[in-house]
Amino acid sequence: MAEKGPRFGNLGHSARRAARISMLALAISGASASVLACRTTAEDVHRWAQTSQGPKRLVAVLTHDKYPVDLRVEAAMTLVRMKPRGGRRIGIQGSDEYEGVLDALKRLTPDARSKIVAGMAPQLKAAMLEPLPKPQGDEAVEDPSFPYKDTAYALLTVEDGSLVEDPEVRKSLRDALIQWCSTNFEARMDESSQIYGMQQVFRWLKEDGVRPLPDLIVPGNAKNDAIAGLIADLGDKTAKLTASNKLVAIAREVDTDAWVKKRAPAVEAANKASGLTPNKDQFQAQLAQYQEEELLRVFQSMQKVGQAPVVDYLLAYAADAKNPEKRRASALASLEGHLDRNNPAHADTILGLLSDDATPDLVRGVAVKRVGELPREKVIDKLYALFKNPRWQIRWVAADLILRMSETKHLDEFMSRLEKAEGMAMSEPLVYGPIIGEMKGTPKPVTFVEKYASAGHPVQARLSALGFYYRHGTKADLAKIEKYSSDTEKVPTCGENATECEWQCTIQVNKKPETKDVATVGDFVNYCIKPAIESRASANAEQKEQK
Repeated sequence: MAEKGPRFGNLGHSARRAARISMLALAISGASASVLACRTTAEDVHRWAQTSQGPKRLVAVLTHDKYPVDLRVEAAMTLVRMKPRGGRRIGIQGSDEYEGVLDALKRLTPDARSKIVAGMAPQLKAAMLEPLPKPQGDEAVEDPSFPYKDTAYALLTVEDGSLVEDPEVRKSLRDALIQWCSTNFEARMDESSQIYGMQQVFRWLKEDGVRPLPDLIVPGNAKNDAIAGLIADLGDKTAKLTASNKLVAIAREVDTDAWVKKRAPAVEAANKASGLTPNKDQFQAQLAQYQEEELLRVFQSMQKVGQAPVVDYLLAYAADAKNPEKRRASALASLEGHLDRNNPAHADTILGLLSDDATPDLVRGVAVKRVGELPREKVIDKLYALFKNPRWQIRWVAADLILRMSETKHLDEFMSRLEKAEGMAMSEPLVYGPIIGEMKGTPKPVTFVEKYASAGHPVQARLSALGFYYRHGTKADLAKIEKYSSDTEKVPTCGENATECEWQCTIQVNKKPETKDVATVGDFVNYCIKPAIESRASANAEQKEQK
């Protein structure tokens, strides 16, 4: 076999010995250098974060048990701290090419993972709760805490939370998340670079997460409405009650001259920047508009939270005739779903708005909706009492609401009350009849329609029954109602000083519209009901032909 390695045959004995010693020294030196090169330090870990293959090397350190635990923890935290690449935090989330810290931790044995997570937790918590640096001049301050928050949340939730088994570690990270979410809320809520948005985090934390939020509801906070929404969805009774009181306090402050005066300089500055020069009255109108917009925003937040303080405030505000119409209506709108169905004072206030002649129509219209949320048995008698109101519009609103709250079994009661109504307008039967046709219960609505349309019943009930056909009548019903076309019973006359109470319908004569006075039940059928049925039948026929 040929001798391998260097040949020393031509050298003398001493020379050969010296050469062998030199080679041995080189071998020892090379081995030492190799040992030193294989020793990984924290400095190496930090440096790798800046290299293209760094994530792979960091994961190798994190997942291999030949490295000490503290170095593996540092590798994990370095992955957390890595800057995004291509808009993605690959150190946390990984990529198609690299594993992130979360996937790497999943591969570890429970014992190894527990040790590393226990080492990460204090660092994550400290970084999350580190006070923000103070701004330098007008420069925005960067919040460095997001990757730590995202990692903490992921550790607690991915794989059903199995990455963090130690109850004390879980509690520590969860408490840190709660504190983080209620700090610098306004900026953090809108940060788009987060892997997990704050809404998602709050919905996992539930009532514990939102418990600190009522303290953040303060005048001028642009996120008051978002906070109110979170408390409404996730908060416990205490949080909701505290938020309710806070919002009432803000509304009371906004609804003052002092608040307007304080905002005047900002409005002046905005005018100047826009090149506007309003006169004194125009400027006061601007301030009033500014105040109204802010107050309505508070009402919107109140609607989400509800609770007794908010309900009492909004009811009182809506009932106060000194307040502007739009604001009163908005206050009533914000009460949706929050009235106490068993509180007679709530019903009395809303019904008082319905019956008061001085109530603006806009306010009355919203009040009707609130009454509709109350139990029928609590309000029905007071609604029927409104049938005696000299304004037909009040009765119209009340009757409309009664029908919508009733079933067909209540129609006899309704008709008996309506029969006594005076000064009926034509708009009434044309509304009552169609609603009757949509009522539920047995017998079917048409049974009552045929009963009350017939002669022998007061004209108010007859017209309302015939009004059913105005919307629900078909071509087949024309023969049924033909017997009423010659009915000479007089229709009601409008009350004294009544407005918009004309009994008139428009028909087509020689393809031209012609307005006809309605003086009798026959006129009502001929000029109002039959044309509506015929027009609907013609439209239906055209649609069928087109298909």
